[in-house]
Amino acid sequence: MRFHRLAGRVWLYPGDPDPLAVQAGVALVADDRGSVLVDAGQSPAHAREIRAALHAAGLPEPRWLVYTHHHWDHVWGACVWPGVEIVGHVSGRELLREEAARPWSHRYLREQVRANPRLAPSFRARALAVDSWDDFAVLPPTRTFTDEDDLPVGVRLRHVGGAHAPDSTVVLVPDSGVMLLGDCFYPPPAHLREPDDGPDLALVRRLLDDHYDWYVSSHAEPMTRAQARAQVDGA
Repeated sequence: MRFHRLAGRVWLYPGDPDPLAVQAGVALVADDRGSVLVDAGQSPAHAREIRAALHAAGLPEPRWLVYTHHHWDHVWGACVWPGVEIVGHVSGRELLREEAARPWSHRYLREQVRANPRLAPSFRARALAVDSWDDFAVLPPTRTFTDEDDLPVGVRLRHVGGAHAPDSTVVLVPDSGVMLLGDCFYPPPAHLREPDDGPDLALVRRLLDDHYDWYVSSHAEPMTRAQARAQVDGA
């Protein structure tokens, strides 16, 4: 797997298309003043692969790490990215502080699944993703915002919330015409999902903007504006 340029300064490292792997893709906004990494990888091992691919592509090391939201497959690789400022919505900070206090281990994962079998797909993927818990840590954001935040390299963060996660954030790169959506329009996580829950296409419709040519969610191929509009108009 390697980084490929989507448009302008935006590079993508795709995740695993197998939904059982629960492996989100990440993006890098490359800048000589310090790049912005969007999401951290779903485990230390995944993050190390991403970091090796970044070096192989000759891309600048990240100075900021932005969480699109607090779910494990977007943040569990953060401990592999030294020296970055971690940026996320203020509501995600408290959620990740709670996650950081859990006694993560393969034994703990098994105990949680026995207590709540609906957790099995997610927790099985976590067990496969993390081969050692020795140096593992869940890291909350060190810089938070409420509505919007602007990083000094022309990247804007906008909180959108939604049913998938209360802290869902989209990342805007205006000079490249790219909007990184994270999982913001997805239904709630599987263990919380009800039969009638589906994608929030109304949220995507509100986000569509003629200034942006590309819309990127974390678990799918990038969409052009025309493709995104066709999806929401045809639903």
